[in-house]
Amino acid sequence: MVNTPRFHCSMSLAAARVVDLPESVAHHAGRVLRLRSGDPLILFNGDGGEYTARIIDIERTRVSAEILQWQDCERESPLAVTLVQALQAGEKMDSTIQKAVELGVRRIVPVVSRRSVLRLDGERAVRRLQHWRGVIAAACEQCGRNRLPEIDAPESLECWLARPPEAGVVRLMLAPNAERCLATLPGAASGREVELLIGAEGGLAAEERELAELTGFLPVRLGPRILRTETAGLAALAAIQLLWGDFKEETTNV
Repeated sequence: MVNTPRFHCSMSLAAARVVDLPESVAHHAGRVLRLRSGDPLILFNGDGGEYTARIIDIERTRVSAEILQWQDCERESPLAVTLVQALQAGEKMDSTIQKAVELGVRRIVPVVSRRSVLRLDGERAVRRLQHWRGVIAAACEQCGRNRLPEIDAPESLECWLARPPEAGVVRLMLAPNAERCLATLPGAASGREVELLIGAEGGLAAEERELAELTGFLPVRLGPRILRTETAGLAALAAIQLLWGDFKEETTNV
């Protein structure tokens, strides 16, 4: 069975309306997926819920759709997880953001650590942030989420750590040599906010680890093996969702 295509539309949506889809969405629907008049769609704008719709007209650069019905459907994890990810080189950062969205992360904070190969500033940082927002929207389209996770503008890890944490937040930092294993932590994180700090290639510098601990981050390990930066955060997110989030629910789909 083919799933109905889902599209994020940054616009006002309401049942019984006819709308022209945004240009990028129209291109994807008409040119990439080659949809035709009468084909069903699901539209969402990030405000919650989704709308069933159908295409009523396709032209070269314009696709019109009739919005049929609003559905009160949410697929958010009850656990609010923030991924604090040191910038990764190449396409690793895109992949990490994409998969983190699929794993239910609520917020992503890209930070520049001392061992980050990628450096962003000025206009380049603005363009990359816009690109990452597109990655997030596409990931939500694929995985069924109707609310887009937040992503912050890149900044140095030291600057981010200088701000006091929210009250009651559980702060975790992956460290291969940590005394405590993630699975042995008490279930105190259930129903609370979690911040997960992941280093770049080569991990966090010793001074960064010390500063993170001073600001409340607890070093934990996943197991006996050292994971790459593009693996570590995603593995930890999956484990956190299984321990305290919604991966233990019977309604989880693969």
